[in-house]
Parts: sequence; structure tokens; C-alpha cells
Amino acid sequence: MQLFNTLTALREYLQALGDKTVGLVPTMGALHVGHLSLIERSRQETDIVIVSIFVNPLQFGPSEDLDAYPRPASADSALCQDAGADAIFMPPPQELYGTSRPDLSAVTQVVPPVTMVNTLCGHSRPTHFQGVATVVTKLLNIVRPTRAYFGQKDAQQAAIIKRLKTDLNLPGNIVICPIVRETDGLALSSRNRYLSEQGRQQATVLNRSLRAAEAAFVKGERNAAVLLKTAKTVFDTSSSNVRLDYLTLVQPDTLEPLQTIDAEGATGLLALAAYIAPDTTASTTPGQTARLLDNIVLTNSTTLTQASNPQASNHQASKASHPPIIAIDGPAGAGKSTVARQLAHNLGLLYLDTGAMYRALTWYVLQQKVDPAAEAEVAQLLPNCHIQLIANIQNNSPQPPQVRVNGEDVTQAIRTAEVTDQVSTIAAQAAVRQKLVEQQQQYGQTGGIVADGRDIGTHVFPKAELKVFLTASVGERAQRRYRDLETAQTNKASTQLPTIEELTESIAERDYKDSHRDVSPLKKADDAIEIVTDELSAEQVIEKIARLYQQL
Repeated sequence: MQLFNTLTALREYLQALGDKTVGLVPTMGALHVGHLSLIERSRQETDIVIVSIFVNPLQFGPSEDLDAYPRPASADSALCQDAGADAIFMPPPQELYGTSRPDLSAVTQVVPPVTMVNTLCGHSRPTHFQGVATVVTKLLNIVRPTRAYFGQKDAQQAAIIKRLKTDLNLPGNIVICPIVRETDGLALSSRNRYLSEQGRQQATVLNRSLRAAEAAFVKGERNAAVLLKTAKTVFDTSSSNVRLDYLTLVQPDTLEPLQTIDAEGATGLLALAAYIAPDTTASTTPGQTARLLDNIVLTNSTTLTQASNPQASNHQASKASHPPIIAIDGPAGAGKSTVARQLAHNLGLLYLDTGAMYRALTWYVLQQKVDPAAEAEVAQLLPNCHIQLIANIQNNSPQPPQVRVNGEDVTQAIRTAEVTDQVSTIAAQAAVRQKLVEQQQQYGQTGGIVADGRDIGTHVFPKAELKVFLTASVGERAQRRYRDLETAQTNKASTQLPTIEELTESIAERDYKDSHRDVSPLKKADDAIEIVTDELSAEQVIEKIARLYQQL
């Protein structure tokens, strides 16, 4: 691992990388497991991982903790090296601003939209996000990464950075990664080290208040005022040492306030900030006040409604505050979707059909007469493609979800050979991956889901508690596909089916494509349990995975 303190040295290093993909993890140091999860994510997805460590003076107000902010440079360097970073960029303020204490009135700054700044943290930190926007713009222009990784804990910052990327045409894809929490739900933060033992316990009320509102949401409550009151009621039970800064429900991307989350597929960011005062009764020297953030994303989708299975609910209740995620990966035709749907139903978990999302987008691209390999044109279509997944339970048996694109039912249309032939091309594109993976990760923030795909355990949910790799021989998968096509042809106009040999060749070609694509290739996670399904029925596979789940 290399350490750079100057722009000149960093640029020389970057120029020598050639065509290698670069991941940037911007931090202010005082690294914790949350930061390390960003490094690990970048390690999985890019050739080179660069961590920037810079305590940015522009984002601290006059009375804030710039001087007191922890700067454990040696410990941070060791953590980066252990996590697999290739380089650290740790410049002094003079390198980026020409002075150690830049004057706000004398430095060119990036000013985000007023509506995104004058809300949430902006009320108490009015100049903060100008400083954030300025330094992030600098870092993206200096490093010009393939991807830059940020945490969902700083949700307002994440929304503003995504907007910067769009409005200023900044280089690199912005990847927002899930919050990493302690076992009691407290979101990891560099400022947690300010807390006394008592303050640390008191701070858990942030997450508990959010989870109370989330529980009401899961039961059907959609009114913002009621959800906020539910969270506030829990918060008000906390110690007098804990003071609420704000509690609000906003649209996650625009940060505009919401009155309700009743539209199908609508999302809301339930966010709060609070001050934890030092424990003045402690025998040790009191610490300093810590301002902590937390949030959850609420998504209104009938596909993601808790199944009514009391036994499964009791099993989940006995677990930690984050119910397990089951990630099922494997090649096309291995039976993942069938197994995942029924497994989620049996265990009372939520089923996220990621494959249907990619198929729906592929269908939309083809309908717009756009070449699926034309990445720039596909990226332009993304904001106009609104995908809905609607639960489809018949005779108490889960079926593939109803899929709608911009209100049109495309459930059958996304299963055509034309879509199947092109879905790997679409799924391999970075802009597509970013858009859909962000949606999937929002669903997974509270746990308790089953998801299947090609890279669920390696990329979408790398920290899933149970990872399974379902596979079958190419010949077996060709036979299954042929039977599916025969069944689909029943009672319809007769068309010539592809031969087994043609299907075998097509599946082998898709396997090669999926496993060799640049973005998140098909790969078995190191900690995944492999199940070969050639000689197994779907019921036997489901039983195997259910037993593994019960052992968690």
C-alpha cells in the first residue's frame, strides 16, 4: 500500500495505472467498520482501491469540533492496509486549499441546490454541505475514479453528492452502501468515540425510535405525521442527556418533505439527528457532546409485505435487531427464483425478485428501439423506466410477481427469448447496476429478505447472513428450459421450439458472458454454501436452505 500527501505524487500514480478500474473511498479518517465495509465493497468491484483521508475544514462551522476531530493517522493507515486498500491520499489542507484555515469568502465553493441544503442537517449546519460538495468535487476531479463509495448513514450528503454527479457531469459512478450497525442497532460513526459508556447506551434510542415507526409502516401506516409521532414517542422516553435536533420524513433523492408514502413503489427517508451530552455524573472527565445521525428508508411495495407466518415471525423475533438476509446466487436456469419465492413464503420473509427488475428494464430498452449494447443511450433511459413488482399469491402458493413498467403489465413480455438473450448485456452496464442495486439495497436495510440473482451475495448483499450458490449442469438447465417452453406453448399457436442442443449452446454462452463481464461477474462468494440441484427437486432444495436458516 502506498501513501500520498501531494497532488503531484498521486497524479503520477494514477497515470501509471493505465486502463485499471479505480474505486475511491472518501473519508475524514477515524476509521471504523463502516468505512472498512466501503473499502471491502470497492475491493470486490474495482482493480485499485484509493482511500482519501482528509478532515475538511470547509465543512466545519465556527463552533464545531474541527480541532477536536480525531486524527489517528497511523491506526487509519493500518486499517486501510488490512482491508486491502492500494493507496491512501492524505493531503494537508494547504495542498487542497492553499492554507490550513481557508476563508469561506476567499475560496471557490460548490453550492448545492438550496432546497437540498436548507433541510435536515442544514438547519443547524448552514455551511456544512457547501464544504462537503466542494471537497467531493475536488476529489472526484483529482482521482477521476470508476466508482466512488459513500455510506447511507449520511443520507443527505449521499443525495447531494448524487445530484452533484448529475448536474456537474462529474466522473465516476456514485455507490451508496448500507449503514453498518452495532449489534444493538447503533449506527457506526467516528463521533461515537465521544460517547461515555452511559451515553453509548442512551444513543440507541435513535435507532429504536426509527424501528418503531418502521414497525407501524410494515403494519400499513402510510401517513407521515403518524409515523413521525410514533418515532417521537419512543425518542421522548430517552434520557435528558439526549436532545433531538430533527426528525423528518423526506423523499430520499430530492429531500422534499413527504405527507404520505401511499403510492405503489414510493419511498421515504425517515431521518433524525440528536445531540448526546457528556455524562457529568461520571467519575471520569466528562467527554464532549456528540451529534449523531441515523435513518431508514421505507418502501411501499406490495411485493415486500411480510407474509403471515407466526412461526417464522417468532423465529425472527428471537434474532438480533437485523433479521437475516438470505442471498441466493448461481447461473441462469439453476432454479433460483422458484426456490427463493417459496422459501421466503415458507419462512415468512420478504422476496425480492431482482431478476425481474433487470428483465423489465431490458424489455423497456428493446421497446424504445435502443441497442442494448449502447451504454450511453441505455443510461439516458433509466430515469424514465419505473418498475413495479406486485405480489402474486395463488392458492397460498407464491407465483412470479406481476411486473409493471410505467404502469403497463409486462409480466409475460419479460420472459420472451428476445429479452432473455439481451438481459446479460443490460445487467453488465455500470449505470444500470448502480440504479437497480441501490433500489435493492434499500429494501435490504432492515433485513429479513430472500433475494436471488447472479451476484447477490458478492455484490448486492455482501454481508448477508446466509449465502447459497445454486447450480446445475448446463445439460440439466437446458432440459429444464425446454420443459418450461413446452409448458408455455400449451394452448397457444404452435411455434417451433429451439432444440436441446441450441438451448445448451445458448446457456453455455450466457454462463460465459455472466462470468466474464466487467461489472459484478457471476462468482460464488467465498462464504457461500454450494448446492448442486441436478438430482434434487425444488422442495428438497428449499428444505436444505430452510434448515441452514434455522441454524443461524
